[in-house]
Amino acid sequence: MNRLTLLSYAVAAGVLVIAGCGSSPEPNYYALSPSAGQAAGQPPAGVKSIQLRRPGLAGYLDRPEIVRRLVDYRLGVAANERWGEPLNVMIGRVVAQDLSQRLGGVNVFTEDGAITADADATVEIDIQKFEMDGDGTVQLVAQLAIERGTSHAATGARVVRLSVNPQGGSTSGMVRAMSDLLGQLSDQVAAAVRGV
Repeated sequence: MNRLTLLSYAVAAGVLVIAGCGSSPEPNYYALSPSAGQAAGQPPAGVKSIQLRRPGLAGYLDRPEIVRRLVDYRLGVAANERWGEPLNVMIGRVVAQDLSQRLGGVNVFTEDGAITADADATVEIDIQKFEMDGDGTVQLVAQLAIERGTSHAATGARVVRLSVNPQGGSTSGMVRAMSDLLGQLSDQVAAAVRGV
């Protein structure tokens, strides 16, 4: 080989080494989980199936990265800490599982799933805030509406504000606290379904 060829190989190898050193770390993926709760007696009268509409989500939360609120109105987004699936789809799936446990005997299905049957009641949730703030408190603010039958008339609507202090400031601790808050939200949804 001549010197020019050797020099070309050396430059190419150097570029590969530099490119390898500059790669970002593999992201960590997180998932919310159902939270254990109490089944509240008999199913609501006349309600055998509930459809959970895809939850609405504030635009700043609608991203793969996990959002934390920092000081001075700033949001923190860590590029290597991400949700394992779209957040609104995951919230819907987890709340549906929570409701199935709390409303024993009622079939709860999501709008995103394969089931398209008419439901006896429809639950709508709009998440306005779902994050850990600068003080380390995880907060959930959501609007909740329940519709009975196919009338699309809301029979129960309210704003729900929940918060919890997680153990430690890790992302895993925050996600566990968020899962607990969804369980508490599901408790309120189950009570609202029983009341309409």
